[in-house]
Amino acid sequence: MTAPIPVSVLTCPQCGFQRTETMPADACQFFYECAGCGAVLRPKPGDCCVYCSYGSVKCPPMQAARPPLTSAPG
Repeated sequence: MTAPIPVSVLTCPQCGFQRTETMPADACQFFYECAGCGAVLRPKPGDCCVYCSYGSVKCPPMQAARPPLTSAPG
């Protein structure tokens, strides 16, 4: 199993501001205040945290839960 990617680029859906953040390794982050416009981001329905909704990489707990990639029959 590969190690989770610890950083993600969050993109604000309201203003487009982007910031690289280090994610918590063992928890989901439910709120994030945009440094660009001050909007408080919350996860979209069905997502566990703001990184899964607005980040370039899913949070470490979701990365760990992802099933391993398998080869397609060929």
